[in-house]
Amino acid sequence: MTKHITSRRQFLVGAGTAATVAAAGAWPTAARAASEGRPPNIVFVLADDLGFGELGAYGQQKILTPHIDSLAAEGVRFTDCYAGGPVCAPSRCSLLTGLHIGHGTVRENPDGDLARASLKPEDVTFGEVLRAVGYRTACIGKWGFGFEEPNQPSHPNERGFDEFFGYITHTHAHDYYPTYLFNDGDRVLYPENEGANVTYAPDLFMARALEFIERNRDQPFLLFFNPTLPHSPHDVPSDAPYGDMPWTAGNKRHAAQITLLDTYVGRLVERLRELGLDDNTIVMLAGDNGPHEEGGNKYDPDFFDANGPLRGYKRNLYEGGIRVPMIAWSPRLLRRSAGTVCDQPWAFWDVFPTLADFAGAPVPGHLDGRSARALLVGGRRENVGPLYFYRRDKSQTSHANATDGGRMRNTCEAARYGDWKAVRFAPGRDRYVDDAQWDVELYNLATDVGETTNLAARHPEVAAALVGFMRDAWVEAPYERPTWSPEGLAIDVPPFLVAGGSGQVVTELSNHHDDAFVHARLSLEAPTGWTVTPISPLAFSTVPPGRSVRSVWKVVPPPDSEPGVDLHALVARATYQYLGRPNSTALADLVTVAPPAPGADGYLSDLAWISASNGWGPVERDMSNGEQGAGDGAQISIRGTTYAKGLGVHGESVVLYYLGGMCDRFTADVGLDDWSALRSNAGSVAFYVFADDREVFSSGVLTKKNGPVRVNLPLTGVQVLKLVVTNAAGTAFDHASWADAYIYVRK
Repeated sequence: MTKHITSRRQFLVGAGTAATVAAAGAWPTAARAASEGRPPNIVFVLADDLGFGELGAYGQQKILTPHIDSLAAEGVRFTDCYAGGPVCAPSRCSLLTGLHIGHGTVRENPDGDLARASLKPEDVTFGEVLRAVGYRTACIGKWGFGFEEPNQPSHPNERGFDEFFGYITHTHAHDYYPTYLFNDGDRVLYPENEGANVTYAPDLFMARALEFIERNRDQPFLLFFNPTLPHSPHDVPSDAPYGDMPWTAGNKRHAAQITLLDTYVGRLVERLRELGLDDNTIVMLAGDNGPHEEGGNKYDPDFFDANGPLRGYKRNLYEGGIRVPMIAWSPRLLRRSAGTVCDQPWAFWDVFPTLADFAGAPVPGHLDGRSARALLVGGRRENVGPLYFYRRDKSQTSHANATDGGRMRNTCEAARYGDWKAVRFAPGRDRYVDDAQWDVELYNLATDVGETTNLAARHPEVAAALVGFMRDAWVEAPYERPTWSPEGLAIDVPPFLVAGGSGQVVTELSNHHDDAFVHARLSLEAPTGWTVTPISPLAFSTVPPGRSVRSVWKVVPPPDSEPGVDLHALVARATYQYLGRPNSTALADLVTVAPPAPGADGYLSDLAWISASNGWGPVERDMSNGEQGAGDGAQISIRGTTYAKGLGVHGESVVLYYLGGMCDRFTADVGLDDWSALRSNAGSVAFYVFADDREVFSSGVLTKKNGPVRVNLPLTGVQVLKLVVTNAAGTAFDHASWADAYIYVRK
């Protein structure tokens, strides 16, 4: 029996299933690829901070990119392709998972918080679905998510890539001469780089990529190649061929980075041709956001007109920050005339279903993306919905800040629908403020690609429609969706179960094959002491191709389950016969157990919560959040008033309590804790209370000069109380307290 185990989502594939998975024609959408031989190889090159105007094919006049330009001349050049976001981590998350930033797991750069930049077990990537249909998969170069630990959900080997070589963390990828890299879960040392620049990581990535292609020439493969170029710093072995140019050192080295990237692309294509693989390989290249302006040495993106005709840079939501070069090349498979230019909008979250479409792989139903295969092969997509973008970043760079009118640290959203593009800025970092407080701009990209003329006042109905879309596109994390495996099994668990109470779990088996499943049966396993009762049929005589069957279960954890400590595994299983052979598959999901509803009045700090997340260290009980992150906080104090009870937090913070409809009222004093107020004048926070996801309280921005603000809210019938604190200024001085937080139980 073959096992694929990925922490929260684990699925066991019987030998019979493994055999059919390995045959590409087993999947309905693979029939097209199978009719032409094996499914196409896919090479996806993701450049880092490559501006829209930094390739010759997109109008660049100073930087040489002959190999990439040749791909554009022979393939498809897209003029309206969008990154997943204006900075690296959320953009790459969108690319991998097929979700736009309003649904994605990673929505901001980590800024030192690796947990915030970690993929979750429920995040399905295009690597996973291609591996499920027999592809050998590799990620080489920058991964950029999570912790430097193997066997955890955010590691590339756990997210669908058979092979990994490169940087795990976002920040480590900024070091072009690292002292270590990772080969799968093993650390590979480069001691020669201690205090010196000897071994250049992108050269290692190039060699490994070429070796991967040659080693897998006889089977379908996916190569996700991320050489980090041309991200800052401007470290490159040589500034050739620009050494004699009368430019600044920074400009020479930046140009050399891009030309080196071009050289790497040329070597990849050359190897494909040498091996006779070019006719059955799709090569795609894109940038992950707009051009950067970091790196020093008097580097200036405007010297190269790095954003072309577009307004904005990395971190902006104007076109220059999110519209990126995208080129697709395959001499035989794309069937477009050479040098085709496609101007239909699409975005990074469309890449996942597009690659799956070419590979003949199934995709989960919750994706925001839609296959853009038609755009690559000569057609058009119909009924394309709006595109959504979001930015909340603590960094501040001069060009981008000037483009935003000094609002670079403000929360910002954007949407494009057809030729209309809306951008809106919150008054600060707080995205919960009312729509009326946002500054909305509207542009017609058909006549104003540089976004110079704000038409919001002339077309208020268009602006209002796009604002409504932006509001609805954002779903507070975590974005709940069923846990899904490419083998066709899914399990949908509630956000939590209550100790001693019942909840419903749904399991579903989908048939992605060309022939029917027969004698299918679903089952569900729970931890010892739990009660599992089916409340719908479990056995199904047949599951036709393209159809699904589901079972619903009543699940009751024992009353003495310890809440909020461990996640508990529920395992869905399915058995069936396919083409006369028995098959089985299993899939696990983890569920949180919430405590029973409170039975008496009391302080929240004395109650168990469902979950608690914090911007720095843990949420503290009856003390402020301290400097070391855990257990070192002072007594809660707001503008000199001290409190014996309460919750000490650090924005961004979210704490959930289960009330079960048993409470009448919630009271607290809230404000910036004196721990921050005494150390800086820059700290500011905002408090929110949500009752069953409905906002019922907003404090406004609180600083050392105002507060505490009294909270006194009715809670009749409320099931879940959510307490949120946001960082309103983008500084580290956002220690805040829910002082004397108290609930009153219904009498």
